[in-house]
Amino acid sequence: MWGNVGTDRPFPACDSENPVNGRSVTAFSSRPSAAGAFLPSLPQALRNLRAIIIGCADMRVDPAHVLGIKSGEAVVIRNIGGRITPGLLEQLALLGRIGEVAGEVAGGGEELHIVVLHHTDCGITRLAGDPALLARYFQVSEGELRTKAVTDPRAAVAIDVALLREIPALPGEWFVSGLVCDVKTGVVDIVVPPARIRRAQTTGSAG
Repeated sequence: MWGNVGTDRPFPACDSENPVNGRSVTAFSSRPSAAGAFLPSLPQALRNLRAIIIGCADMRVDPAHVLGIKSGEAVVIRNIGGRITPGLLEQLALLGRIGEVAGEVAGGGEELHIVVLHHTDCGITRLAGDPALLARYFQVSEGELRTKAVTDPRAAVAIDVALLREIPALPGEWFVSGLVCDVKTGVVDIVVPPARIRRAQTTGSAG
């Protein structure tokens, strides 16, 4: 699924033919989407979903581009640092409710992945000297910021994956993983390999 992950191959270079490059929004606002003229209904799109990608807002690291995601394959949520924050958790809750109202199970009952994608040279690391701002962002005390590892993307992605595992509302059979993209090389490393959010509990038998 993720062709560029865990290899020494960088993600593709930016396409110079992309209509965004060198043009105003009005230059392509009335043209069909890049996915084509036909877009599926929301229930159908939910059935086709294969992943939820949580990534950074950094313009250099577009998760769809980095991971080679096809149109309709994933929900992509981006914020500063690609971090698991109270605001992001609210978005996940809203997505779950949308699925309920639409009467569809995300992924149509097939395997579904949550992928947390961080990267090197992230702008959030430059905010380490502004603890009050970061504390508001994470909605924690300044003393708790050390638990967020804002200057270390590999530690941070492991922390965020662990946070997702603690959310009881997320289906335990879903998979979660943590990746870090090196912006200098374009290589994406698997820091936390894909595994089910929670291990299936088995009933022990009396010995």
